[in-house]
Amino acid sequence: MAETVLIAGALGLVGRAALEEYERRASTEVVALARRAPDFPTRARVLSLDLTDRAATLAQLGALRGVTRVVYAALFEKPELGRGWLEADQIATNEAMLRNLLDALEPANPDLRHITVLQGTKAYGVHLGQMPIPGRERAPRHIHPNFYWAQEDLLRARRAAGASWRFTILRPQAVIGFALGSAMNLLSAIGCYAAICRELGFPLAYPGAGQRITEATDAGLLARAIAWAGDNATGAAADETFNVTNGDVLLWGDLFPMVAERFGMGMGAPHPMSLQVLMSDKAPVWQRIVERHQLKPYALETLIGSSWQFADFAFSRPGQTASLLSTIRIRQAGFGDCIDSADMLDAWLERLQRERVLPR
Repeated sequence: MAETVLIAGALGLVGRAALEEYERRASTEVVALARRAPDFPTRARVLSLDLTDRAATLAQLGALRGVTRVVYAALFEKPELGRGWLEADQIATNEAMLRNLLDALEPANPDLRHITVLQGTKAYGVHLGQMPIPGRERAPRHIHPNFYWAQEDLLRARRAAGASWRFTILRPQAVIGFALGSAMNLLSAIGCYAAICRELGFPLAYPGAGQRITEATDAGLLARAIAWAGDNATGAAADETFNVTNGDVLLWGDLFPMVAERFGMGMGAPHPMSLQVLMSDKAPVWQRIVERHQLKPYALETLIGSSWQFADFAFSRPGQTASLLSTIRIRQAGFGDCIDSADMLDAWLERLQRERVLPR
């Protein structure tokens, strides 16, 4: 049957990948919600909308008809990521955004069948210390405050009240993909850091501290999981929660020699340091790189957003030995895609070089 999918947060890491995935389906109409205009060509109908604006959301989305799926990838983050993750106003804002969207869509879209929402490893308390290994979906809800719980409670309350749609919660780890200004974009952070080191004549040094075994989730793989969940809205994915990762494990430091090779530069000794501090004055260096290599004219801040903070969080947690998720549940339910994480990272860097976002 013909589908109309609404993607909220369509220009972020997850939303952009979902947009690309659904655009491949010729019979699917795509409506993309974002606060700014897309920086890439798309056949989607793009609506400029801030979901924190309840009146505007009710007016614009209330006029939509025929929506059958929602991919909810919108996210509100505070300037200081780590502290914001536990603060009440961050939680309230994220809950209100989803509530505004549902209040606008539900009355005029009786054919809405499925909603996908995103969580992550913070569901297992990874940002607070060593999480249980592996993180399993059946574990009791972690005690810390989190907007995940507020959004999930909202969905479950509406289902209990008689909503005919079903929902699926997906929990990826360290999503690797491309988007401008993302708060948690390791790909841009790694690529820009390497390019700046090369421009300044330095070898590439892994800036992290400690050896933590972890995982990553390719944005394209996650987008396929989202589509699978919607395809199985009344079956295996109905009202379920699934971890989603690439299927292998990694140490971030072990991937940096491949990054150095991709940029044609030497590899230096590991040197723990904060990228947020180290890169704070490097905007002019990046501008020089853009001009020399005739890259797309993105400022460093446009590419990175808050991602230096997130890179520091990902690379430097000496008190933790691992952050690993069990993906048995989603595989048993029928989704078994996987990808080698080193190949994934290299492919993404090559793509950004080809698209003139990063220098060759």
